[in-house]
Amino acid sequence: MICDDSFTVRSIIARILRAEPDIEIAGLAADGEKAAEALRRGGIDVVVLDVEMPVMDGLTALPKLLKIDPSVRVIMASSLTTAGGAIAMQALQAGAADYVPKPAANQTDEFVREILAKIRGQARLRRQRAAPATPRPPATVRATPVAAGATRPAKAPRLLAIGSSTGGPQALFGFFRALTQPLRVPIVVTQHMPPVFTRSLAEHIARLGARGCTEAVDDELLAPDRIYVAPGDRHLAILARGPDLYVQLTSEPPENSCRPAVDAMLRSATAACAGRVLAVILTGMGQDGLRGAQGLVEAGGCVLAQDEASSVVWGMPGAVAKAGICHAVLGIDELAAKVTQIMNSTP
Repeated sequence: MICDDSFTVRSIIARILRAEPDIEIAGLAADGEKAAEALRRGGIDVVVLDVEMPVMDGLTALPKLLKIDPSVRVIMASSLTTAGGAIAMQALQAGAADYVPKPAANQTDEFVREILAKIRGQARLRRQRAAPATPRPPATVRATPVAAGATRPAKAPRLLAIGSSTGGPQALFGFFRALTQPLRVPIVVTQHMPPVFTRSLAEHIARLGARGCTEAVDDELLAPDRIYVAPGDRHLAILARGPDLYVQLTSEPPENSCRPAVDAMLRSATAACAGRVLAVILTGMGQDGLRGAQGLVEAGGCVLAQDEASSVVWGMPGAVAKAGICHAVLGIDELAAKVTQIMNSTP
């Protein structure tokens, strides 16, 4: 279902979806109240919900929709403004599954790919979680063999580096909620996200309470057990000065059509830390992070990836898993436990 008070926006999104044979538009609504009425009739897996609407806005409608159908997946549509970013992050904390920027009349191919991937991924997760629980055999991943010991760190990591994209905010929230034990190293995050959204993402991660989190600042000294989020439209690189690690923000060209890019972060972290990096690749479209992870493993570092069952899109984590360079492929809670284990068990 598409819920937006703008006829133009509803029409743009509907035109995109109608071109896809595997997607059916179950309803159109101009405000949250009408969306709630439609949801009561059933048959809806995913709602694309505008933030700002008359009668009942998106934030007011969100808990009502989740009360009607707790398993429905709600994707917030938000304007690319500072206020829009803050509201989108607030909605994610309140139970929304994801967000998309509101489309323009001349929407790009990137927007089309993004909204289709998020709708398909969230629909799959809804149906997967609604299915009767059955014992699941351990996940197996067909992978290219790597040299013995190449996937586990020989020395204690100096840095935890996390990369994510589509579905990443909720994955990051879940990961950091589960990562309860203090770490002796800094944590850097590259999430594919517009500039006005990354600061709000950092603020909401900080509100989880376990550790501080800020949007990274150029030439900033990295402190242990603190999270630094790459600003939108800037690559986050790591520099070593003696025993200390610093942030370097750059406007170098996009990599994998992304800025910030996970590859850029991992490549610089590998050099700055002589391979002593633990990388975690979370849900996301494409293959950003693969080349950086390959270089990291060759230098003696360690890579973990989110499993397909819990990912909105198993593009980025699937790429590193299938390349055979992962120490483990796990769900969100298990990833946090594995990070703690590795940090505490390496010399």
